[in-house]
Order: sequence, then C-alpha cells, then structure tokens
Amino acid sequence: MKLSLRGEYALRALIVLGLNYDQSVVRIQTISDQQNIPKRFLEQILNDLKTAGIVDSKRGVSGGYRLGKAPDQITLATVIRYIEGPLAPVSCVSEKFYEKCSCPDESKCGIRSIMKEVRDAIVKILDGVTVAELCDRVKQLQGSHANPLDYVI
Repeated sequence: MKLSLRGEYALRALIVLGLNYDQSVVRIQTISDQQNIPKRFLEQILNDLKTAGIVDSKRGVSGGYRLGKAPDQITLATVIRYIEGPLAPVSCVSEKFYEKCSCPDESKCGIRSIMKEVRDAIVKILDGVTVAELCDRVKQLQGSHANPLDYVI
C-alpha cells in the first residue's frame, strides 16, 4: 500500500470534519484553505467520500460538508480502501482485492509469506484507528489550537 496525495488529502479533509463534528457543516473553501488542498481536487475527493457514505453534504449558500457517521465509527482502513484500493502490498495477499500471482505455488512462496505479514500489520493498525482517534492525535501533537475553526480574538 502506498498512500497517494489523493489519500493524504482525503484524510486531512476528514481531520477538519472530525475536529468540527459538532458543527452543522464545514465549507469546502475552509477545508481547502486550512489544509492547503486545491479546491477542485478536494471537491472530487469529497464527492468520492460522499458516494462511500463517509461524508454528507448540504447544498446552497450555507452549504458544506460534514461526516456521514460519528468520527469514532469511521476507520482509516475504510477510507484508504475506498480512495486507494487494497491495503496489501501485493495483490496475491489481499483479502478484499485478491488476484492470483505469478509464482508457481502461492503456499510455498517466501515473498508472499512476508507480504502477508506486512498486510496483516497494516490492516491491524488502520482497522484499529478511527477518525476520532486521528483527531485526538492531531490535538495532542498541535496542542490547544488543533481545531483550525476555533478562533480566539
């Protein structure tokens, strides 16, 4: 698994939405500005996440995006699988996107055996981390100003 820029941007957008889960919606321009994501690219990503049911949108002047479920109900594995595809480094060890490999006997392939361990480790971590936990990590690392929409004058 390699996280592309599209996958990274999806996670960064979800951080903003997760940190602001108590608000009705967050404007796309706000997400774009705070995370330095090109607005057109962000629109495509958010539309994909909407199709997956990960986010909801509201149209109109007061429109924007919000999480489609509680932040503690969305795992990073779900998001990354939807945006990037398999979590496995090679397709012959993928549980959800399996493809036969070219080795003569999969059951005796050393490379496949190691890659299965890699896949298992990736899945264990990403299935165990939710958007809520990612937001908590952001708050912890950034301190009291982790919520970019929390303005103090």
